[in-house]
Amino acid sequence: MWAHRTGELSMYKRMSPRDYTVVADVEDSSVVSHSIPDQETTNPSWRLSFPHVLAATISAFLFGYHLGVVNEPLESISFDLGFNGNTLAEGLVVSTCLGGALIGSLFSGWIADGIGRRRAFQLCALPMIVGASISATSKTLAGMLLGRLLVGTGMGLGPPVASLYVTEVSPPFVRGTYGSFIQIATCLGLMGALLFGIPVREIAGWWRICFWVSTVPAGILALSMMFCAESPHWLYKQGRTAEAEAEFESLVGMSNLQCKSYPN
Repeated sequence: MWAHRTGELSMYKRMSPRDYTVVADVEDSSVVSHSIPDQETTNPSWRLSFPHVLAATISAFLFGYHLGVVNEPLESISFDLGFNGNTLAEGLVVSTCLGGALIGSLFSGWIADGIGRRRAFQLCALPMIVGASISATSKTLAGMLLGRLLVGTGMGLGPPVASLYVTEVSPPFVRGTYGSFIQIATCLGLMGALLFGIPVREIAGWWRICFWVSTVPAGILALSMMFCAESPHWLYKQGRTAEAEAEFESLVGMSNLQCKSYPN
């Protein structure tokens, strides 16, 4: 038994450095040559994709704006529409847009994949314009709630598509920065709504102007998407390869078109 254990231990005896055979750590040059492109790799200019990202973040700005647009003038709205002191009605005016946002967000991915990112933005701008117009001209609580519900559907549709679009059109080295623009735009929208509602106590009917103003960025969003690039990723999925490469070129430049500097 002792001899058997001694034999086992001998298998693990320490070897002298002289017993090792030196083997050169040489990589296959053919693998290296294929893994490194012949042309110099450079980051595409962020300036080319920046206008497209900026246009997409308008939807996030509108999300924040419509969240806060009724906070300051709520008392004036309730007085003019005849439900002053009705806390339930006031709560519905504030929160109905969130119910619409839930509906819009449920269909946002399906719509974006079905009709494309640009048309999805234009579609989300439509209920925002119509809903804000209804709220601005409403004479009753029901009209206000209808307008808020329509606006909410656009609120739910826009930001998810914006997150998707920004990811697909921005180069990797600025993708995180561009992604933060969506949250920044939402905060700016909230701040803008609160600041714009300050004169409501001094000017009668000012709350209607607050709703009318929101139709301007919504219209800009719809119009700007006529000139923005469609997502190359979506175009490739649709089998429109030539269009995808053309849009890719407009986003990264001709010098980065062949090497495909960033995947979508």
